Amino acid sequence: MDNVEIVVDAWPDEAHYATVGLEPGETLFGLYEGVPLIERGIVADPLLPDKITIFQGPLEEACDTDDEMAEEIRKTVVHEVAHHFGIDDARLAELGYD
Repeated sequence: MDNVEIVVDAWPDEAHYATVGLEPGETLFGLYEGVPLIERGIVADPLLPDKITIFQGPLEEACDTDDEMAEEIRKTVVHEVAHHFGIDDARLAELGYD
């Protein structure tokens, strides 16, 4: 993947929740911000890097063991990378990445 920044933040803020239509306090493990590849034209203005944020606090709160945490992080990263490639939430749910 080119031009994608991946970061870890402690907790989502109100803007993160608003981006995905959730209320503050609802579970949000990760967030993709950018223009999915399938929505980009062949010739386009230079884009800022896309950004994938993984939220540590909600993950730690939801998981009881290191194995659970590792699996949830894997699923979250796959989910957000899939958004970069243009896969929507409905299809991700079908694939077990909701």
